[in-house]
Amino acid sequence: MPFRPDLPTRFKRPTLLIVGCGDVGQRVVRLLQGRWRVLALTSSPARAPALRALGVRPLVGNLDEAATLGRLAGLADAVLHLAPPPGQGENDPRTAALLAALARSPRVRRIVYGSTSGVYGDAGGARFDETRAAAPASDRARRRVDAEARLRLHGRRFGVAVTILRIPGIYAPDRPGGHPRERVARGTPVLRAEDDVYTNHIHADDLARACIAALHRGLPQRIVHASDDTELKMGDYFDLAADLCGLPRPPRITRDEARQQLPAMQMSFLSESRRLDNRRLREELRLRLRYPTVRDGL
Repeated sequence: MPFRPDLPTRFKRPTLLIVGCGDVGQRVVRLLQGRWRVLALTSSPARAPALRALGVRPLVGNLDEAATLGRLAGLADAVLHLAPPPGQGENDPRTAALLAALARSPRVRRIVYGSTSGVYGDAGGARFDETRAAAPASDRARRRVDAEARLRLHGRRFGVAVTILRIPGIYAPDRPGGHPRERVARGTPVLRAEDDVYTNHIHADDLARACIAALHRGLPQRIVHASDDTELKMGDYFDLAADLCGLPRPPRITRDEARQQLPAMQMSFLSESRRLDNRRLREELRLRLRYPTVRDGL
């Protein structure tokens, strides 16, 4: 049953718990002001004043220390889970600890999880929807697949509507590190056209709006691509950014040259090519993108 934020506050003001209240979570908070009570889990007591200044009630707890999560049970109607898995291993014990805490009370009826489109691995540039099977090619992606599976099982077991947003590259001019101009200004090379890969994007403001749409309209145990309409290869994306900023376009190099010049993490992104179909985002969540392409957002 969808929440009704249009009802008068004295009758209905649902409570949302945000787990991982970073840049995107804070954008969600600003959009929900006055319509939801918002709690945020933080492992750092020092962050509490900043969260309170946003109108958020901070809860100190650590996903790596399950004993600190006991107070989460029964506090919220919905959960927005944006916390990343640990940096090692193939599983996500943080999500497991969160779900164990939430299972102690039946109050939470909806969970929205921010996953990654990296769970698909390399698709050879194919365009596809959410019915494509995950094929993670790294432990980083396998941890996300593990989290998704735990969440969907929790949803079926406890009657909780779980929406999984598979998120590509997040950008925004006002997001730390969220504009490609810094990389372009450094002159970091990109792949030549014949070696290049398709990359997908979402503006941070549209992602925040997608999170809220999923809280209201997400179907149970449903996966949704939280991606814009852009279909660009990575080099073309940085060329566009360079043109918009009045900077020289980055040099083009071969894949073999890239292996010699670029760090392993960056090369991992250059080994996967895919194009995400976002019809569920537009039709099921009924989200009208404010920045349908990176040209609009940059």
